[in-house]
Amino acid sequence: GNTSDTVLRVRTAGSDEVKVFHAHQLLLSLQSAAFERLLHNQTAVTLYEPADSAALFEKFIRYLYCGEISILLHQAIPLHRLASKYRVSTLQRGVAEYMKSHLASESSQGHVVGWYHYAVKIGDVGLQESCVQFLAWNLSAVMGGAEWATASAELLGLLLERSDLVLHSELELYTALEEWVGRKQPEAPVAVQLLRSIRYAMIPPGHLFHLQKQSAVMVRHYGAIQDLLFRAFQFHSASPLHFAKYFDVNCSMFLPRNYLSGSWGAPWVISNPARDDRSTSFQTQLGPSNHDASKRVTWNVLFSPRWLPVSLRPVYSDSVSGAIQSIRIEDGRPRLVITPAMTSSDFAGVSFQKTVLVGVRQQGRIFVKHAYSFHQSTDELADFLAHADLQKRTSEYLIDNSLHLHLIVKPVYHSLIKVRK
Repeated sequence: GNTSDTVLRVRTAGSDEVKVFHAHQLLLSLQSAAFERLLHNQTAVTLYEPADSAALFEKFIRYLYCGEISILLHQAIPLHRLASKYRVSTLQRGVAEYMKSHLASESSQGHVVGWYHYAVKIGDVGLQESCVQFLAWNLSAVMGGAEWATASAELLGLLLERSDLVLHSELELYTALEEWVGRKQPEAPVAVQLLRSIRYAMIPPGHLFHLQKQSAVMVRHYGAIQDLLFRAFQFHSASPLHFAKYFDVNCSMFLPRNYLSGSWGAPWVISNPARDDRSTSFQTQLGPSNHDASKRVTWNVLFSPRWLPVSLRPVYSDSVSGAIQSIRIEDGRPRLVITPAMTSSDFAGVSFQKTVLVGVRQQGRIFVKHAYSFHQSTDELADFLAHADLQKRTSEYLIDNSLHLHLIVKPVYHSLIKVRK
């Protein structure tokens, strides 16, 4: 305006366009130590910015004046870059929080992988962890989208070593990795390292035979993963109990991830979950070994919206004129219990880890917000649905007034203790 005493000229490499902004030196200096240094003893300065940052410079200056800003997904990185360069810490923090809370937002090309790479570049560990967690718990959707091809080998390595990946099956993961390797053409050691992170024992032998003949990536690198395939076929050919006598089964190769296929669990949609206790049952395959392919385990599930531990339940006493503890039923918390409907000698040498995935909807898209793992009951956890507010119809955990869960049972094998004679 007319009272301005400073001129900022913003240029972009390879372009003749110059954006001119009239501003006030005092205000810029108060908001940004970088501007205070730049404008020391001069009233006009030329700034060079990438095209995406230059396009947002007016929005950035406006923020310095009014302290408010509205941004779109694709603007987050260039805006954070401006905030970092000119040391506007409030905007830096604000954009980083925006990114963490908009991981699930719909975008045509996908944005979480790009945000992860940016977080690595700037050293924002919190944003990196949020991105990786989101990608891990929503991996099937990510692998089916455009952003999968943009993932770095380092990011894929981080994801592949995790046991909490949520996806349809290990075969789906191998297929997506094969597509990535075919498109990226990484150096052989990188491809081999990623291929050795696939849990081949979790893929049925019929599919493994097919891959050995039909997968170009597997054929090319067969010598480097042959030992893993051989061990997987050995695993499928014997009972897990017999196999455990000869091999260490207590390792990631024999630990299932969070598979969504019907062999491993079932979805459970609970309408009006705050109303009362609910129960259901479902079946899973006994284990991933082909030896157990025809064996099924039935699981009983009980969900309580307001469960009170015995230690907190009201106590009625004649001696104190019927006084009761000031605990109300509303003080209870959600609880879920999964138990086998039967016992079997097949359970020897194995324990069953239960995982509950909680789906929420953001901008019309359902994604996994939490994954809770336990042995038998969520009593083992301190935070199961701790912030869900199931009594409120507006709770972000309710989709059309229903709680969307997916129940998964993962057999965890134990090495047998060898007795010395």
